[in-house]
Amino acid sequence: MDTSALSLITVVLFLPVVGLIVLLFMREEQAENIKWTAFGFSIATFIASLLLWIGFDNSEPGLQMVQRLDFLPTFGISYYVGIDGLSLLLVILTTFIMPLAILSSFRAHVLHERGRVKLYFMFMLLLEWAMIGVFVAQDLFIFYVFWEVTLVPMYFLIGIWGAEQRVYAAVKFFLYTMAGSILMLLAILYVGTAAGTFAVPEIIAGVNAGTLVFPFSGLLSLDPVSVQSFLFLGFLIAFAIKVPIWPLHSWLPDAHVQAPTAGSVILAGVLLKMGTYGIVRFCLPLFPEASVAWAPYVALLAVIGIIYGAWVSYAQTDVKKLVAYSSVSHLGFVVLGIFALNAAGIQGGILQMVNHGISTGGLFLLVGMLYERRHTKALDAFGGIWKALPLYGAISLIVTLSSMGLPGLNGFVGEFTILLGSFGSEVLGFFFTLFATLGVILAAVYMLYMFQKVYMGELDKEENKNLEPLHWQEIAVMIPILIAIFWIGLQPAPFFSTMDASVNKVVRDVEVYFPENADTVALSMGEK
Repeated sequence: MDTSALSLITVVLFLPVVGLIVLLFMREEQAENIKWTAFGFSIATFIASLLLWIGFDNSEPGLQMVQRLDFLPTFGISYYVGIDGLSLLLVILTTFIMPLAILSSFRAHVLHERGRVKLYFMFMLLLEWAMIGVFVAQDLFIFYVFWEVTLVPMYFLIGIWGAEQRVYAAVKFFLYTMAGSILMLLAILYVGTAAGTFAVPEIIAGVNAGTLVFPFSGLLSLDPVSVQSFLFLGFLIAFAIKVPIWPLHSWLPDAHVQAPTAGSVILAGVLLKMGTYGIVRFCLPLFPEASVAWAPYVALLAVIGIIYGAWVSYAQTDVKKLVAYSSVSHLGFVVLGIFALNAAGIQGGILQMVNHGISTGGLFLLVGMLYERRHTKALDAFGGIWKALPLYGAISLIVTLSSMGLPGLNGFVGEFTILLGSFGSEVLGFFFTLFATLGVILAAVYMLYMFQKVYMGELDKEENKNLEPLHWQEIAVMIPILIAIFWIGLQPAPFFSTMDASVNKVVRDVEVYFPENADTVALSMGEK
């Protein structure tokens, strides 16, 4: 591997920091220059991330473009970054979503009302740095630092530029995530101390070789010797809150509804995926035996979330809250796919992380555009919007159908692959798939209900008859979303091939703990 390949991932990671430093030395009065500078650095980061994809070897399951530097060598901690098929698409998603979120903020009324333009865009770039860091960090300590740093800019984005109950929502978001993070920190300390290193690949190698053993004496065992379940749950609860998995979801609607549009886009588009990514990256390979044992129970919560999120979405009178609850349902599919513990389910889950970021991020952008014109999110305040804004209506229809999972669009590919994996899973039963498919039907119900209430019917409200047409910046924000929706829907092969080798490696390492292989595992462990 050449030196430039080794440094490229660090370039992608720290470009937003360079942008943040540039903004730091700009004057607040240079509002337009600040906006375009932040946008320029986010575009540069996206282009650099595409170079990662171009240089990525799909046949290699391990880490690529690795860079490792000593940080605290005495404690086995290092600056250790790299990408594989589990993380590359999520890095691309992050760098894809951020320029759109920044550009959508240019005309936001909250920036004009509350000011602090420089601080706003500095927080956006800080958030991008931390989110990329979560996906590329290969050291548990460094991962935890990035994980926690994401809380700070999002807390202020909601708390300063959010809606009426923004402080309540920001504090709730912070406390929920922090509570889960403490459990994960304890698990990280145990794992790192037991392994003598915090380097994730080395820990996984030890687990697979049997030289690092986290004893597992049964599901729900209170025996202290059964440390693997406790460690698994320490990580899982932190990730479940972030996803969020039912019933740990109550912070999400408040955060979405109160956040500014760009905050909702980033929250739905990337931040929630940190939880599902963490499950694939850490829970499955570090604690394979506990993952197999707990899989049906976590999948049950995922299925409940799928149906609950869809049902509650239909009951909403606030269009933004409707879209927020839909995330609980959609991310339930992702978790179900992951805990199918086979290649189809996990690949479908990773692709659906990307799909959800694109489709739901697009929906929040569209809701934000309407809010900028009407300053209300109530469903009853609209009706016949397509007649007033035909281009906006047409774009909204495509994004809505994408979120529903219409064949030919991105959402269908991910959901179909997840259901395929769930149906063929050796650890889940047929009924998980049966009830999950109800979520597909219910998604059509609540999304078409929302579309009917907002866009169809008579244009009978005076406030809606003379709405400002879409600005060129708003059209520019939506074009990449539409391209991604059709590209993934019609040509998903490049996305599957990117993650295929890495996912298969995870599955091979976990499936040896399936019930039918228990005797073989026990024999091999006895030999060691």
